[in-house]
Amino acid sequence: MALGGDATALRLCLERLVPPRKDSPVSLTLPDVKTPADVLNAQSAILKAVGDGDLTPIEASTLSGLVENTRKTIETQDLEQRLTALETTLKQQGTR
Repeated sequence: MALGGDATALRLCLERLVPPRKDSPVSLTLPDVKTPADVLNAQSAILKAVGDGDLTPIEASTLSGLVENTRKTIETQDLEQRLTALETTLKQQGTR
């Protein structure tokens, strides 16, 4: 029917292929997150926004998840740097 020009059928097909967006953009200024201390500051800002009624708990949960993913990235990078430094030290000690 959609191929035959039925606008309603076409709309229904498109909604199945590309569902309408159910969320909306959130406007909240968060600090840059580059260190573990920054993670705490960002999470505190999110919690304050919920308390002030600027964010819903679901929006806050989504933002907190993004901040948590950033924390994991920072932690992984830190562990990789520390491991590389240890390996370098061990190699240098082995050549003595």
